[in-house]
Amino acid sequence: MKFSTQEVMEAPIAEVFAMLTRFEYFERSAMRRGADVRRTDDLTGVGVGMTWLASFQLRGRSRELKLEVASYEPPHQVVLDLTSPGLQGDTRFELIALSKSRTRIMVSLEMRPLTLSARMLLQPLKLTKSSLNKKYKDRVASYLDQIEEQYRNSA
Repeated sequence: MKFSTQEVMEAPIAEVFAMLTRFEYFERSAMRRGADVRRTDDLTGVGVGMTWLASFQLRGRSRELKLEVASYEPPHQVVLDLTSPGLQGDTRFELIALSKSRTRIMVSLEMRPLTLSARMLLQPLKLTKSSLNKKYKDRVASYLDQIEEQYRNSA
């Protein structure tokens, strides 16, 4: 199952990329929502090989998710591989500079079931894919609006 969207932002590509790769911000955000997030690598900088282990509640059950930065190409692309018992996927952020102050960003999330129980978890989502895709697009747009606002306030 794949969700994707694209937006145009009024901010330079380097600024957008820097804000999208504030991994500590995402860790804190997940923790505020009740997830337990631990960084599991020994890297000192940002780049390929960064890993996290997250535990959270979903549909009344405890879930674990391992995230790894699979591709890191400033300022154009970041790919995070997602692995969970029974599920595998990736989140991809691709940026294109339209001008000095405008950036197109394409965001996608793809999930693939590896087990029968994972298929059963994704099946109801497939039935409501159009409404979930709208929520996904709205959520991404909202977050990108926050980034754009932060850039305007800092400029």
